[in-house]
Amino acid sequence: MAPSSDPTLEHLAHSVLQPGFEGTTAPAWLRRRIAEGLGSVVLFARNIETPEQVARLTTDLRAENPDLIVAIDEEAGDVTRLEAWTGSSRPGNLALGAVDDIDLTERVAHDIGRDLHAAGVSLNFAPSADVNSNPLNPVIGVRSFGSRTDVVSRHTAAWIRGLQEAGVAACAKHFPGHGDTVVDSHYGLPQVKGSAEEIALTALPPFIAAMEAGVRAVMTAHLLAPAYDPDLPATLSHRILVELLRGELNFDGLLVTDGIEMGAVTDRYGIDGATVKAVAGGVDAVCVGGESADEATFDLLSTALVKAVIDGTLPEARLVEASTRVREFAAWSGERSRAVARAAGPTDIGLVAARRAVRVHHRSGTANASLPVVGVPHVVELSPTMNLAIDGHTPWGVAEPLRDLRPGTTSVRLTEPDLTHAGDLLDREVLTPATGRALVVVVRDAARHRWMTDTLNRILRCRPDALVVEMGVPGGDTLGATRLITHGATRVSGIAAAELLAGGGLTPSAAPRS
Repeated sequence: MAPSSDPTLEHLAHSVLQPGFEGTTAPAWLRRRIAEGLGSVVLFARNIETPEQVARLTTDLRAENPDLIVAIDEEAGDVTRLEAWTGSSRPGNLALGAVDDIDLTERVAHDIGRDLHAAGVSLNFAPSADVNSNPLNPVIGVRSFGSRTDVVSRHTAAWIRGLQEAGVAACAKHFPGHGDTVVDSHYGLPQVKGSAEEIALTALPPFIAAMEAGVRAVMTAHLLAPAYDPDLPATLSHRILVELLRGELNFDGLLVTDGIEMGAVTDRYGIDGATVKAVAGGVDAVCVGGESADEATFDLLSTALVKAVIDGTLPEARLVEASTRVREFAAWSGERSRAVARAAGPTDIGLVAARRAVRVHHRSGTANASLPVVGVPHVVELSPTMNLAIDGHTPWGVAEPLRDLRPGTTSVRLTEPDLTHAGDLLDREVLTPATGRALVVVVRDAARHRWMTDTLNRILRCRPDALVVEMGVPGGDTLGATRLITHGATRVSGIAAAELLAGGGLTPSAAPRS
């Protein structure tokens, strides 16, 4: 980046950006930017190998600034960065909401915070405070504590308390609520169609509960809420961020964007235009780097902010205000992190929670499959394309943990393209191998995927004794007689389901039923 005519503006611009980067060590350009005033960085799965490596990385990053905000998107559950390569050792929000034990939620969040704190992370972009009121939501789903406002509110508060007691700052997202949408904001602009009164009753209470629990950061949503602002997405909207969140709801903490390179805002304004409009609209920190994690992108955004101040598009006072909030938050989060002793040693609270979240549903009037399954089963996993918030490489499913409990278990994982273009693949890979054996069919958000529901019903017409495991948001109507619902697809959710299938966990009679 060429030096600007006003180095103070450049310093301010650096301070409000939260870039990601490539690699497991700090690149030279990032070190230089921290020395030049950069106040935050964001870690992604690509930056993580082991907890020890992350701790070395965060120590290195803070060499120039001990209060540097090191952020991560660690919801646990299906959205994990710290455990992206192994699968999360804790269930996600939907599972915790299904159990509805706020003490358990607080303990799980504290366990997550313990690991993040030990790794040197000071800000976690979690929890999702969205009420998943639309079951067809393609981007929230199991990331929400549920479809009821009261459930989401109390567990959002508990999660924040647990995380922050471990020395890591929480960030409630995605304001003003991403639950009642049917478009994935990574690719397009979602719209919340409810009135201001409806949104105030359903979507806003969890954010109010978050503030009452002591949250000091809120992440914006890239969505249109015409009830408040018919023109600008929430991330860019002064009406939503300043008049509603700061004015009516009295939030005075840090406002950070969802990934600014997401299609919901960049398709219309470009990544640099969206950045300027976000800060002008009331945002304090701009998160970037989920996809655009290079020095050129950082320089583009920094230059855009400086130019916007010079040409009057962005008031300098607004940039100063944003930079001041980042600095104040960094001091608060740094002090909080240093004040908490680093605790070592794993716990089993994640598996305990995952086991409690499993529900067994028997459909009346049909021939129910038995639990545990008899003999060596064949497992069929129907795998959807995941949204960009969920790392596509993260292990999930039931087959692997079931194979540990029932040696000889066979399995196949099928996607929509597999079944669309492979003729009799379903018969070869699903029905024929399972002849005379127990058949387990694993789905993930079947109600949202027509191909998955159709395939499942085709299988069940031939094998009505098959047992179905739903690892996403339950819903829809299938021919299945017996279903296990895990409320998420984490590693421990798969283990909990496998234990029931193999008879190594709760007995079927003791497992919760829906």
